[in-house]
Amino acid sequence: MNSIQKNRLKDRLFMYWGMFSTLIGLVLLVVFIGDILIDGLGIIDWSFITNLPSRKAEKAGIYTALMGSIWILFLTAFIAIPVGVAAGVYLEEYSKKNWLSGILEINISNLAGVPSIIYGLLGLEVFVRIMNLGASVLAGSLTLSLLILPIIIVATREAIKAVPKSIQDASYALGASKWQTIWHQILPASGGGILTGVILALSRAVGETAPLIVVGALAYVPFAPDNPMDEFSVLPIQIFNWISRPQHGFIENAAAAIIILLGITFIMNGIAVYFRNKWQKKWK
Repeated sequence: MNSIQKNRLKDRLFMYWGMFSTLIGLVLLVVFIGDILIDGLGIIDWSFITNLPSRKAEKAGIYTALMGSIWILFLTAFIAIPVGVAAGVYLEEYSKKNWLSGILEINISNLAGVPSIIYGLLGLEVFVRIMNLGASVLAGSLTLSLLILPIIIVATREAIKAVPKSIQDASYALGASKWQTIWHQILPASGGGILTGVILALSRAVGETAPLIVVGALAYVPFAPDNPMDEFSVLPIQIFNWISRPQHGFIENAAAAIIILLGITFIMNGIAVYFRNKWQKKWK
């Protein structure tokens, strides 16, 4: 067997190994989703969505947890998106390239991989205790904003880097200022990538449990939050609470809540892919 044949054999082995690994992942995903659908699909109806928590599985619903998740999602987006996008634009377009900015960039990239429980501890000390916000929706939203800020900043910078330099040069050649170039050319051209990063970051926030438990989110809340200072629960914590109970009815409720949470996540990811493709077609 000559060297060419050996290389071809290695290519085939690598291809088969990749196919096998992909198949294993897909099979496990199908089994997981199938098991969840079998247990929870029959539970989902309007009363399950609108009912308040209950100690009886057949009367329990996800209304308070769902409303808590919606409050957390919108407040987190309201706080994190403007700050994250603005920070990404500044670091990419205005910040001087020196050793200090290099250290800052490395730290931001590393923060995106910090375990979420660390952000929960930070939120507990700063927002709950020092700022005296208590175990409120606002404290949870601020904590999750810290969690997803590095993701949004990195996504914004990468999206801006992908914009052809010719667009920026053409804008300057026509007499536009730096801000006009950023606002009218760079941000619209990079909007698809930025939006994709933002939605993926919010998708992570929707499924987070550990930092909210540390901040003080409750497993049982008898009412839905009406303002940012109310106590709250979220879907992942409600799922954890139901799974930890021995009654089979609560296990089915948890499966139904998982289906709804997966549906929210899939919808958000689908919106991200749609707008990314739409932006790419627009700027081709």
